[in-house]
Amino acid sequence: MNQQFRSVALILLVFVIFFISFGLFKKAFEKETALSFTEFSKMVDAGEIKSATIKGTAISGELAKPGKEGATRYSVTLPPDLQNFTPTLVQKGVAVDASESSSGQYLVYFLYLLPVILMVVFWFVFIRQMQSGGNKAMSFGKSKARMITSSKNRVTFDDVAGMDEVEEEVQEIIDFLKDPKRFEALGGKIPKGVLLMGPPGTGKTLLAKAIAGEANVPFFSISGSEFVELFVGVGASRVRDMFDQAKKNSPCIVFVDEIDAVGRHRGAGVSGGGHEEREQTLNQLLVEMDGFESNQGVIMMAATNRPDVLDPALLRPGRFDRRIVIPRPDLRGREAILKVHLRNIKISDNVDVSIIARGTPGFSGADLANLANEAALRAARKDKQSVEMVDFDYAKDKVLLGMERRSMILSEDDKKVVAYHEAGHAIVALNIPEADPVHKVSIVPRGMALGVTQQLPIDDRYNYSKAYLDAELAVLLGGRTAEEIFLKNITTGAGNDLERATEIARNMVTQWGMSEKIGLLSLKGDKTPFLNLWEGSSKGVYSERTAEEIDAEIKKMISVAHEKAEKILTENSETMGKLVAALLEKEVLDKDELEEITGRKLPGMSSFHDSRENAAESN
Repeated sequence: MNQQFRSVALILLVFVIFFISFGLFKKAFEKETALSFTEFSKMVDAGEIKSATIKGTAISGELAKPGKEGATRYSVTLPPDLQNFTPTLVQKGVAVDASESSSGQYLVYFLYLLPVILMVVFWFVFIRQMQSGGNKAMSFGKSKARMITSSKNRVTFDDVAGMDEVEEEVQEIIDFLKDPKRFEALGGKIPKGVLLMGPPGTGKTLLAKAIAGEANVPFFSISGSEFVELFVGVGASRVRDMFDQAKKNSPCIVFVDEIDAVGRHRGAGVSGGGHEEREQTLNQLLVEMDGFESNQGVIMMAATNRPDVLDPALLRPGRFDRRIVIPRPDLRGREAILKVHLRNIKISDNVDVSIIARGTPGFSGADLANLANEAALRAARKDKQSVEMVDFDYAKDKVLLGMERRSMILSEDDKKVVAYHEAGHAIVALNIPEADPVHKVSIVPRGMALGVTQQLPIDDRYNYSKAYLDAELAVLLGGRTAEEIFLKNITTGAGNDLERATEIARNMVTQWGMSEKIGLLSLKGDKTPFLNLWEGSSKGVYSERTAEEIDAEIKKMISVAHEKAEKILTENSETMGKLVAALLEKEVLDKDELEEITGRKLPGMSSFHDSRENAAESN
């Protein structure tokens, strides 16, 4: 809007200059003749003077008809002894305009100078616009790093939770930025670079901002993808400019997010202009990181979730000296993160943060923030005064499984197939001690799935035993096995289950040494520099005979799991029938209802709420 206003104002200014200039220059180019007083008197007597403007002793005006050389105007100076010539002019019918002062003269001079003044102003504005446009056109070599000072958007460790050990590790960086002489007095050098590694959403960027906020220093933030542009050499230029800005504002922190976009292993991929430009940018980054000394007070920080693809030169001591892994939060970490995100949310007294934390294993900090937000939005849609536990359960299911698709109407036959399929998963999981406890079973379509059997581990898992993986295979095959036994038919609904089961079995054989026949070998494939991907074929990795043995072992594991699921479902056919009937009636069964149907106490966390209330509200 402001730019449009300025454009309109500029156009109006041009028109005003044009019209004023046209009028004044037209008047200026009108021919004027200088008369003596004698000639003037004769012309007045002859009626050849049309108008007269008297300013002191000077008279000027228009002629009644063109005079010498086509002049239409005249000027004359009165003799000093002639005090008043005005009555004579009036008597002869001349239009007289008398002025006692010469201030009008200055106005005329100003009006004559006005076009020149306006043209100078216009030219000045035009040149400034051109220079501004030129600066913008040539600014692609400037760094796009955004500087965050302590006065705005300050983030501290109060805003960070679930990473106490990491905070302790970066504390010395904060101490160095606050008091570098304390370290230099003992001859110590602070790490030049800190690389934050971890899955997406674990808070790498937030931690970097918190370090800058705690140290109360400027924070430069830029994404790795912002270095490389269409033009060759732009990335290297931006790296130089970024470090120049950092040195001018030291002590400070320079943070590069997603550094793998510019720091990938050199030589990887097809050679070409894009890769050459990226490698030039990386080379300049390596030079700059070696070029500044630790006493300059510039700390380089970067974040990535793909440390395996970074160039080794970037990771050597002297560049990124310190590498900090930021994993997904554990149970206590999730509880602390939830409390941070719930500070600005009005929650009900029945909300137990510890139960929510136990029910969200594997959630990152970003996932938990999304969970809290979804719960608040749901409570607002229901016109509640506060966010209740049922809202968090709804939000958890939405984040994990997707939105309920109750508008998707399934036929009775399809609902029956889905009910048997999900009941098969549940019954197998309930009868294998090593499997994760069943938390909820639903035949309401969510996301891409027509139904879901939700399992939640009692505690966070960091290691997986062979017994647990065998149980996982049997649970995955429980749905297809139930269709075979009770419906005497099979459907495409088990497609994703079979894919996941095959992947687990292949990893057990080729990576984790859980096959007696293959033994303790890692046969996951070769990491090629062409695409930085693991090859799925056996070419150059192992022989064709070994590949056949691997396939045979995978098939054997799947068959054993299928037989186990078949045995469990056959032995529990009566419970299976009750579970299917309850699913067709209620559509959603939680842990308490599963305990009532099966007649056994199930391990696991307490239910968030009564599922009947949830089903009624969803309907």
